[in-house]
Amino acid sequence: MKQLIRELRAALLGRPPVLYVQSPEEERILAALRALLEETHPGGALTVWTCVDGLLPAAGEADTRDPQAALAVLARAPRPGFAVFLDLPDFLEQPAAVRALRNARRAYLDAGNGTLVLISPRRALPANMETEICLTAVSGPDADELQACVRSVRDAYPDSVLTDAVFADVALALRGLTLREAEQVLHRVFRSEAETAADALDHVFAEKKALLQKEGFLEYVPVRIAVEDIGGLDVLKTWARKRQGLFTRTALEAGAPIPKGVLIMGVSGCGKSMSAKAIAALWGLPLFRLDMNLVFSGLYGSPESAFHRALKAIEAIAPAVLWIDEIENALGMTAKSASAEQSLTFSSFLTWMQERPPLVFVAATANRIEALPAEVIRKGRFDEVFFCDLPGEKERQEIFRVHLRRNGADPDGMDIARLMHSTKEWTGAEIEQAVAAARVDADQENRPLTLEDVRRHTLRMVPLSTTMAEQIRTIRSWAYQRATRASTPEPRSMIPGA
Repeated sequence: MKQLIRELRAALLGRPPVLYVQSPEEERILAALRALLEETHPGGALTVWTCVDGLLPAAGEADTRDPQAALAVLARAPRPGFAVFLDLPDFLEQPAAVRALRNARRAYLDAGNGTLVLISPRRALPANMETEICLTAVSGPDADELQACVRSVRDAYPDSVLTDAVFADVALALRGLTLREAEQVLHRVFRSEAETAADALDHVFAEKKALLQKEGFLEYVPVRIAVEDIGGLDVLKTWARKRQGLFTRTALEAGAPIPKGVLIMGVSGCGKSMSAKAIAALWGLPLFRLDMNLVFSGLYGSPESAFHRALKAIEAIAPAVLWIDEIENALGMTAKSASAEQSLTFSSFLTWMQERPPLVFVAATANRIEALPAEVIRKGRFDEVFFCDLPGEKERQEIFRVHLRRNGADPDGMDIARLMHSTKEWTGAEIEQAVAAARVDADQENRPLTLEDVRRHTLRMVPLSTTMAEQIRTIRSWAYQRATRASTPEPRSMIPGA
């Protein structure tokens, strides 16, 4: 509540006769206005208007449920304090209602002892009054409000097994929800008899998923992968593990350096997207994918506006991971192909990356790394830039073990080293496909999967390193000394042109 009061106090410093508060939380705004009343309008009162009840408290006027009638009453006799209109923005498409608001504004300006306050979740300012109305979009509940909400709901469930430490993190995860939404989620957590932090956070993430479904270009991605499910990439995984505990309330209050983002570039099929998902799972954060094709489709207004709404939406539900796949294509980073809209969006993205709030982590992936401009790669926008090369022999063995286990085979009972020669310079995706195809053969013959099934498919497939040899050579050459290797180098690995 302190943050909200500060925001409203700042908006009222200029003594505007009309203040438009963009927020879906009427009760919370009213509580803050009551707290500010004596400070901003000593001796004043709080009057509230709705289209159902009219002006309350009433002062003997006739029926004031009609907005024009209510505004006319206040224009004749401005009431000291705040006159709050909860439903008025829905009527401002009517010329008569706009004229009545203009008359009331003039009366409050002359009186100088009160403010007309309009509250609405959407911006609906009359075009001919935009310069006459002070607009402020207030933030959602702060940490103290959410903590108080947690304590209030928890008191109703004395038998809960969840600890205070768990609910400190749950309160942090509730950021972006209104107080009413937070209460509903907390009741769901307690009634479901959640026993672990993961159970409690799952309910919060489900609510955030529903919240962002309203923005069709932001897709909630269920995370069903763990860091252990990725073969190789040991440097990247170590980096993520070291930062595992930083997206917590304790770390935030201690002033720990919160990670901003990571750019994962490299050869297609080498685990870039899986790494983004695994980081979200490891840190216990919801993952949202920004579909830039939909942003630029025009279905959600101009691309600049849609992109701005997407960034604001992800800020509102933080802490979260924002995943932007193939960022070089999504934001038109190639000078030859970039449209004016893409260039503007790219500029907005760079500014946001520099100034964004600390609890939004950006996981971006890129294939055409030579298309990335220097301003994207430089430190300050991303914490680290990783390069995923073709896996070496040790990594390929790890990848085979992961996919064999996933397909019901026992990797400990197989001589995986026999597959190394036939899969030299294969991607992880190609290894996955070979094992999946081998399982299909085994299932059709109603027998267990064998090493010979896999070997047969490795001998048939032509890897990307053969069909796209020149492109991969270019990628390796570019990344040499420009990015951090996601894996510990193996002999003859990461040699430009090798």
